[in-house]
Amino acid sequence: MTLSQAEDFKAESETLYRAIEALDDVELRRVTQFKGWTIEDVLVHLYFWNIAADLSVKDEVAFHDMVGGAFKALNETGSLRDVESAQIDLRGISLRDAWIEQVRDMAGRWVFLNPKTRLPWVGPSMSARSSMTARQMETWAHGMEIFDALGVARQEQDRILNIVILGVNTFGWSHKVHGLDVPETMPHLCLTAPSGEVWEFGEKGTGGISGAAVDFAAVVTQTRALADTALEVEGDVAMTWMANAQCFAGPPETPPAKGSRAQQ
Repeated sequence: MTLSQAEDFKAESETLYRAIEALDDVELRRVTQFKGWTIEDVLVHLYFWNIAADLSVKDEVAFHDMVGGAFKALNETGSLRDVESAQIDLRGISLRDAWIEQVRDMAGRWVFLNPKTRLPWVGPSMSARSSMTARQMETWAHGMEIFDALGVARQEQDRILNIVILGVNTFGWSHKVHGLDVPETMPHLCLTAPSGEVWEFGEKGTGGISGAAVDFAAVVTQTRALADTALEVEGDVAMTWMANAQCFAGPPETPPAKGSRAQQ
């Protein structure tokens, strides 16, 4: 048994790397449409949490020291980005190269993990499969603002299924984190993969969401406003979900406003 999500995480990271491998230090400081982060800020964030995830396997004590120290500092500064930047002192092309080298090393080892292995994380533990899916999701989602800033269309692949499933699995969480009651039944999803394959989830007759799987992934990761996608949403439950979808942990986040996230 191998952890296929590790291969998908690596492929997602390599896709992002190819988009930025020719950029110099100045170009890596280009500002994106996500909270004023630069491309460099994104790489610091990804590198920090990739290292943390890897430590959850290699050295649990070091993992708790790293994450615990980060949140202690966060309580003092109020800025997670400042905490990440303080712990990751590389910048520019040195940061970019260290990030992708760590990804390649990590993925090469994680592929041999039992997908069900429980690993510590911020809050409850999670399976190795869930941890690696989260790393792919973060890379894909934060990669979006980089591709947007560069004016480049990312060539999507069916590995986005991992992110779609994460979006489906966080149907309840998306409601809870926003203080909403969780509906008894999830709406039916009919999504078209980049390959043209059709993926379906949920029960028919409960409202529905249809369209491109990439659009669904963009909404649940909050990298696109629902109004900026071609998703067709029917029924109150489906509309409420898409208006509050959040497949990542943390406090409730407000989805981007219409037109605020797009290729530049």
